[in-house]
Amino acid sequence: MSSVEKQTISQPSASLVNAKWDIVISNGIVKTGLGFGAGVLASVLLFKRRSFPVWLGVGFGLGRSYSEGDSIFREAGLRNVKA
Repeated sequence: MSSVEKQTISQPSASLVNAKWDIVISNGIVKTGLGFGAGVLASVLLFKRRSFPVWLGVGFGLGRSYSEGDSIFREAGLRNVKA
C-alpha cells in the first residue's frame, strides 16, 4: 500500500487580507482622484474644457491602482498566477 501524503494549504489570516484590501482600496481612491484632478487641469488649461482628458486621467488612475493592487496581493502570496 502506498501512503497518501496530505498537502497542507496555508490560508492567510483574515487580518492580513483585510489589511491588504484597505491598502488597495485607499490606493485606488487616491490614484483615481489624482487622475481626475490632472484630467480637469489639462481640460481647462489645454483642451478648451473638453471632457476626454478627465476620462483619460480617471482611466490611467484606475489602471495604475489595479496594477499596484495586483502586485500587493501577489507579494503577500494571496494571489497566484498559473502559467
